[in-house]
Amino acid sequence: MKPEEITKGLAALGDILRDSASGRKGRYSSLIESVIARQQTVNPWFTPENVRLALDAVASNLETEKLEEWVSRYPLIKQKREPLTIGIIMAGNIPLVGFHDLLSVLVTGNKALVKTSSKDPELPVFIAGLLTDINSGFRDMIYFSEGPLKGFDAVIATGSNNTSRYFEYYFGKYPNLIRKNRNSIAVISGTETPEELQRTGDDIFSYFGLGCRNVSKLYLPEGYDTGLLKKAWEKYSGLVNHTKYANNYDYYKAVYLVNRENFEDFGFCMLKEERALASPVAVVHYEYYRRDEDFEQMIGPDMDKIQCITGKGLLDFGKTQWPRLDDYADGRDTVDFILKIKP
Repeated sequence: MKPEEITKGLAALGDILRDSASGRKGRYSSLIESVIARQQTVNPWFTPENVRLALDAVASNLETEKLEEWVSRYPLIKQKREPLTIGIIMAGNIPLVGFHDLLSVLVTGNKALVKTSSKDPELPVFIAGLLTDINSGFRDMIYFSEGPLKGFDAVIATGSNNTSRYFEYYFGKYPNLIRKNRNSIAVISGTETPEELQRTGDDIFSYFGLGCRNVSKLYLPEGYDTGLLKKAWEKYSGLVNHTKYANNYDYYKAVYLVNRENFEDFGFCMLKEERALASPVAVVHYEYYRRDEDFEQMIGPDMDKIQCITGKGLLDFGKTQWPRLDDYADGRDTVDFILKIKP
């Protein structure tokens, strides 16, 4: 397929997803709704609300102007060359978390050999099916593997710090882009409006906090009134009605009580002063800083573990789950990696 045909097909996918999100009835509306409703039986964390959020985030980037501007930054895309087969090992912590890797392979004119996560086995296949229906040319560009990956030229793999070691062992002899655990943080200045604090809640609790772009730790100015956070996050109090989330909340609350650890209980989540960036589901870590402190020096040792930083003058509150096309995971340009692979 020609680059312009690929872009046109991706933009058409965006139109389909946006029509569905807006409630407009179209050819695929009932099919999309049935797929959304079914995901919670496949993975209890994939509620209809979370699946819709993921589809909306994907659709927000699949616009002709955005795609063309993004692709235009890479002149090599227009140079004709034999397509490579890029293996993609997807994670499954949140719905369609591996879509951007698939997108990057497609816009570069290469073939994607996809290994889906057992936690998200259906959505990537469904999206690929929509693309194939839009343009049959995508059928020769997307393949799914049920067993070990074979017959690839390079690999993009996403997993935990533990699985990354296995990836490096098995795929070390191939060109590879291997990602590990990351977390996101929010820097609170004390001057935020109630609306901004509410949007910080979006960054924390969307997808139950399971994504690398979810804020897992807050940096608060000394003397900050944490009661402001409890009030701002009230709209997420219903999370405790979700069985798996409630199990985490109850478990960690019991652990902290037994160990006599200090924490604040908001009734649906806990706020705990902790140095670690990563926090369990239903727990938000925080750390105080002095207003005159060099913040970059404070978090410097952890920069390679951070995906997003929200705050005044940084990424806007409420935007962590709406990455742009050039917001590459781990800060590594996926398209550039693919284009530099030698046949």
